[in-house]
Amino acid sequence: MIVSNVTTMRSFLILGFPGLSPQYYGLVSVLFFLIYLAIALGNIFILAFVIYEKSLQKPTYLVFCHLALNDLTFGTVTLPKIIAKYWFGDGVISFYGCFTQMFFVHYLGSVTSFILLVMALDRFVAICIPLRYSVLITNNTISALCGFAWFIPLSVMGAIVSQALPLPYCKSNIITQCYCDHISITSQACGEDVRAAQVTTLCLAMFCLLVPLAFILFSYASVIVTIVKISTAFGQKKALSTCSPQIFITCLFYLPRCFVYVANTFGFSFSLDVRIFLILLYSLFPPAVNPIIYCFKTKDIKQTLMKKLKTTRIGIEIKLSL
Repeated sequence: MIVSNVTTMRSFLILGFPGLSPQYYGLVSVLFFLIYLAIALGNIFILAFVIYEKSLQKPTYLVFCHLALNDLTFGTVTLPKIIAKYWFGDGVISFYGCFTQMFFVHYLGSVTSFILLVMALDRFVAICIPLRYSVLITNNTISALCGFAWFIPLSVMGAIVSQALPLPYCKSNIITQCYCDHISITSQACGEDVRAAQVTTLCLAMFCLLVPLAFILFSYASVIVTIVKISTAFGQKKALSTCSPQIFITCLFYLPRCFVYVANTFGFSFSLDVRIFLILLYSLFPPAVNPIIYCFKTKDIKQTLMKKLKTTRIGIEIKLSL
């Protein structure tokens, strides 16, 4: 499905994994569907549980809710189309639909980065200056900071899309990826402005990733130093347990990305299928796993959930006994 004339570019074709044999299409579609189901159910549960339980409506858990909403949206934007491609053979996406998906893919990734910054700030204040926590970190403060996390990337992504959209697309309309992203789209463009658009996008992407990462590293380094200075082992364990979920979530988001970037920098190349798999791994694994981390690594959520399950079980046993 090759298009040679820029005026006839009406759609793109999502290719997915180029080396995947057709006999595995059904299995891959089921796998993607199960991943989407895990993302949807897990993050909807977290949102509903925190909204329903008034005792959990605290700054830390409000940040979790913003991240859960982001993860849910990301899965909804990216997975249905690739599921349709492997399940029904429908990999065609409209020209503007592809750009819309590209916008949300990069926008939501940037939002995640800034929400993780807010999460790190919350733990920094809680561990390093605990006496000021209730004054500095309130529900209103967290809501405002998370609002900025959603707002700041808007202008950045708007600039990226507005620069890429007018480019002349005269190469193949095949997207060698499981969803539309900037590299996959602009690699099909022609002209002298393509390189400038790619460099600009790289710089803006690094801003959205590295600026929050710099503060996150400073924050958790300060937290670890503070924990080490605590005189008792019990105090150290208690302090570490309050920030371990945030550290796990942050590592899931940043470490795989850093691995791919460092590997590319040192000339370690991956096959196209492996590269696509790695991108999907660091894009979709955190949204699917984060709700599990919230439930089993966060003391208040775990205790409240276990209490609810215990109460429900007792209620069922009483009804059965009657």
